[in-house]
Amino acid sequence: MIPIPIADPNSEIDFTEKDIAQMTEQEKFMNGVLETKEELPHNMKIENLKKEIPYKWRVQSTKFGTTTCVAYIDARDCQDLLDEVVGAEYWQSKYYTEDNKLFCKVGIWNEKVNDWVWKSNTGSESNVEKEKGQVSDAFKRACVEWGIGRFLYRLPIQRLKTKKHTNGKEYPYAPEKDKIIFDGETLTKYINWKLSNN
Repeated sequence: MIPIPIADPNSEIDFTEKDIAQMTEQEKFMNGVLETKEELPHNMKIENLKKEIPYKWRVQSTKFGTTTCVAYIDARDCQDLLDEVVGAEYWQSKYYTEDNKLFCKVGIWNEKVNDWVWKSNTGSESNVEKEKGQVSDAFKRACVEWGIGRFLYRLPIQRLKTKKHTNGKEYPYAPEKDKIIFDGETLTKYINWKLSNN
């Protein structure tokens, strides 16, 4: 999203109702249609981007009968929080390459400087859908620069026992129910249950 040219504050321009209806909230403010910044949704504190939001668990590695699991959020969670805190019209993301690495930068509109403020980071490929995973990872890491998901790094890694399936692979194992865990949703429910009962 790129802001459209705005009116010269020293000039007098009368906007029609049709003009105003086609403007974003940001453009209304920048053109003086909105009188007070309290009317803008993106004036919520940027600090709110650091708040804890619902997260899931995934397997990080498995060896020697033990699997390590880490907490994570996905790109959609980051997008939803940005929409909530700064407003859907007041943030954007762009991708670029540098030294053969894919970077993402996330910009948030700053009314004090009347411009976008950008923070960026690079991403790594995932084991599944490598290119898509790299794009998502770059975006999430750029969001971390703004504080989104930083709380995840303070959560302890969870270690679970594993059990070998008939296919020869080891999976997380819930001994309380003598059950092998195959999917992320069940894994998240199980770890959360263990944490709440410890």
